[in-house]
Amino acid sequence: MKVPAISLLAGLLFGAGLTVSGMADPARVRAFLDLFGAWDPTLAFVMAGAMMPMAIAWLIQKRMPKPIACDAFDLPGTSLLDARLLGGASLFGVGWGIAGLCPGPALADLAIAPFEAGIFVVAMLAGMIVHRITTK
Repeated sequence: MKVPAISLLAGLLFGAGLTVSGMADPARVRAFLDLFGAWDPTLAFVMAGAMMPMAIAWLIQKRMPKPIACDAFDLPGTSLLDARLLGGASLFGVGWGIAGLCPGPALADLAIAPFEAGIFVVAMLAGMIVHRITTK
């Protein structure tokens, strides 16, 4: 029961952070991406502010023999840039720019604007299913 409770707490903290920082507000995200119009730089400060705690977490993780709630770390490896990665990143960026949402904020927005976020989440899940069906 320890791991699900920690996961729930981490998810709630992440969702609260997205909401408080404005990253769950599609209008603010689109304004941040509008570099040549009415650009809103506030999300750049949010992203820059998130880098310091993450850098500290990496330093702490390197010194830990194992995680607190698991037997071992399950960290992804690095991979080279390839067509799939570039295509996926481009598709993600276009979707983020059009909708003003990405997966984390979309799930958080289900509590705030369920209809609008729900359309995005359904499309996101459909894309995940298509990806699973069409790849090895």
